Amino acid sequence: MPKLPIISGKETIKKLEKLGYVVVRKKGSHVRLHQNEDLKLKPITIPLHKSLKFGLLHHILKDANLTIEDFIKL
Repeated sequence: MPKLPIISGKETIKKLEKLGYVVVRKKGSHVRLHQNEDLKLKPITIPLHKSLKFGLLHHILKDANLTIEDFIKL
């Protein structure tokens, strides 16, 4: 299993937008994404930090049902 990359919040948002996630709301330094504007699904909140910690990135990938390999390929 490959290691998680060091990636910023903005880069993570760009990768998730390729999968159909849409920015629904931005408040302060956090952005909330929903998939295909379906508000019934669990939202993903991403902080706009320079680099996301590994545990947080792992949690974001888990919420998006992505593996590390799939995320790196995006």
